[in-house]
Amino acid sequence: MVTPLLVVMGVSGSGKSTIGTLLAERLGVPYAEADDFHPPVNIRKMSTGTPLDDEDRRRWLDSIARWLTEHRWHGGVVSCSALKRSYRDRLRQTTPELVFVHLDGPLELIARRLARRSDHFMPENLLRSQFEALEELRDDEPGVTVSIDAAPEDIADRALAGLSR
Repeated sequence: MVTPLLVVMGVSGSGKSTIGTLLAERLGVPYAEADDFHPPVNIRKMSTGTPLDDEDRRRWLDSIARWLTEHRWHGGVVSCSALKRSYRDRLRQTTPELVFVHLDGPLELIARRLARRSDHFMPENLLRSQFEALEELRDDEPGVTVSIDAAPEDIADRALAGLSR
């Protein structure tokens, strides 16, 4: 059996951490939260309402790619926005077997979720910029897109079912 190496992707508030944790538990592999890989300067920037640019994300993505490479042979799940194709390609440079789970939902639903969060550095006003930057998974990218219109356990079930196809 191939050991899974997954990135749970989507905009802030889409449920990446919740679903990523569930998937890692079900698959019996380690989980990592991509927010923990941000350097302090990125967190300060986002906390003040300033979107990150590609240069800001470069070191962050490289750190996540190193974690993925370290977990390549025994599997792992990491949550990471991975909004652009170029970011996903960067993550797959050293781990081409990497598969994506894109958590998809409407702006209004995710904005409501973010409004209820008080324990995160990402302000709600940056959500629109994330939707503008988001590039959907393309047919040549390994992965599955899953709607977030259900309970977390059901979303995880859908993701696993989609991945097994």
